[in-house]
Amino acid sequence: MAKKVLLFGDIGIDDTIAILYAYMNDEIDIIGMVADYGNISRENALANIQYVRSLFDSEEIENVKIIVGAEIPMTGELPEYVPEIHGEYGLGPIIPETDGQDGVSENFHDIVEIIEQYQDELVIVNIGRLTSLATMFLLYPDLMRKVKSYYIMGGAFWVPGNVTAVSEANFHGDPVAAQLVLANTNNNVTIIPLNVTQQAIATPEMVDYIDQVGELPIVKTLLDYYYDYYKERDPNIQGSPLHDVLTLMAINQEDMFTFQNLPVQIVQAREGTERGQSIADIRPYSNMEEEADEEVRTHRIAFGLDYPKFYTRFMTVMSGQRFD
Repeated sequence: MAKKVLLFGDIGIDDTIAILYAYMNDEIDIIGMVADYGNISRENALANIQYVRSLFDSEEIENVKIIVGAEIPMTGELPEYVPEIHGEYGLGPIIPETDGQDGVSENFHDIVEIIEQYQDELVIVNIGRLTSLATMFLLYPDLMRKVKSYYIMGGAFWVPGNVTAVSEANFHGDPVAAQLVLANTNNNVTIIPLNVTQQAIATPEMVDYIDQVGELPIVKTLLDYYYDYYKERDPNIQGSPLHDVLTLMAINQEDMFTFQNLPVQIVQAREGTERGQSIADIRPYSNMEEEADEEVRTHRIAFGLDYPKFYTRFMTVMSGQRFD
């Protein structure tokens, strides 16, 4: 049976590829999407979602509920967008005709209805800033404990960050929200950090093959644009890192990863290199429990990726052909 997924995202290029992957995968049933600020503005994220949905002739996809999420982080700062990486609408060079408002729900309570309907069947996947998800924990803490599991793209543990030397973009963009979410879940969070997402590379050869045999030419348009940015920043990179695709894949493909369960704290600095840094506590649990005033919450963190399995499964879905 397909996993029921409520997706929170800031809909840049890798978010968009993740949505396409989900739409093309029978094992994932996207029942709702919350559009947030982040890579691009919230309004442009909505336009992106509507444009991508228009590429499919499917009543099921047409009925996916689109919900307006957060416009700014909990820190109250104005977000800094990155169109040089993702394009103005998170679609590379593509400018959608829609303004993204048709069929969109501005009622945040619709998230409540989705959770109440599916409860322990529901998987929440957050591939952008965590502001909207954190808001749900503030408003409906008991309800959020009914969700089966959470998968979060974020963090960098003992590897370089992609915003600062130590911080990853989603946690850096709203560290208050990231800490709030991790502090209030019931040990049912899986974190998919840069440790593994930087390894989930789609090479130009993979992209060209998908373009040749697949049904969505937009994939090459997006990933060529994405790769141009990464290649300019790092000439040695072999392709585009699919951070958000990997996070969505993880809900059904856990055998691709090696995990470790550790407590995590997010640095709350207002500015500086350490803002949003994800720190995993690797001290023996007995020592921590002696020092803690309350139960220690641990989070499952992906530290290793089986790339051949990623390659096989990603290419099978995106090309529509069997890879072994």
